[in-house]
Amino acid sequence: MRILIAEDDIDLNEIIVKKLRAEEYAVDSCFNGQDALDYLEAVQYDAAVLDIMMPKLDGLEVVQKLRTKGNLTPIIFLTARDTINDKVKGLDTGANDYLVKPFSFDELAARLRAMTRVATGNPTNIYTLADLTLDAESHIVKRADKEITLTAREYTLLEYLMRNKNKVLSRQKIEDHVWNYDYEGGTNVVDVYITYLRKKIDEGHDIKFIHTVRGIGYCMKVEE
Repeated sequence: MRILIAEDDIDLNEIIVKKLRAEEYAVDSCFNGQDALDYLEAVQYDAAVLDIMMPKLDGLEVVQKLRTKGNLTPIIFLTARDTINDKVKGLDTGANDYLVKPFSFDELAARLRAMTRVATGNPTNIYTLADLTLDAESHIVKRADKEITLTAREYTLLEYLMRNKNKVLSRQKIEDHVWNYDYEGGTNVVDVYITYLRKKIDEGHDIKFIHTVRGIGYCMKVEE
C-alpha cells in the first residue's frame, strides 16, 4: 500500500515512516495539515495517518475538506486526545479509525491492514488467486504450496496487483501506488518489475496470472 504520514513531531514521524517502509509499504510524509491536504488531493493513497494537532490545518480540518470534495481515502487519526468526546468528534468528522498516543506500532499496522480489507472486500489478510496466496501480515507468498522469495519492491507490487485482481491497472497507477515521491527511477520501472515477478510467479506454470493489456497496463487474473 501507499501510505501518507502527517505528524508534526519529527522524531515520531521518522520512526513511523521507517517502520512502515520496513513492512514494505510505500510511504510519503509531511509535518503540517496543509501539506497533508495537498498530498492527499494529488495522489490516490491507500490510507493516511494524520495527527490531529498540526500547524496550518489540524487533522479535523484536513478530513473535513477531503470528505467535502468526495475524497474517501481511509484515514486513521493519531492523537494524544483520548476522551470519548474527542474520539466521537474525530470519527464523525469522517475518519475511519482513531489511535491514541502512545501506541503500539503493531496495532497501527494491524489497523491499516484492517482498513485495506474493508476497501478491497477481502475478509482476511490472505489474498488468493487460484493456487497463489499472499499473506499481508507475514508477507509470505506461495504458489502451489511452494514459498516464493521476493524482494521488498517485488512483494509490494504483487500485493497491489493481488488486491486489485481482475482489474486492469495502468502503468501510471501502478507506479503511483508502489513507488513514493522520493523514487528517481527509469520510465520503464513498472515493466522491469513485472518481468521480475513473471519469472518468479508464472514461469514453469501452465496457467499464467500476470497479463499485459496492450496500450494500457497489466491485469492479474486466471488466464481464460
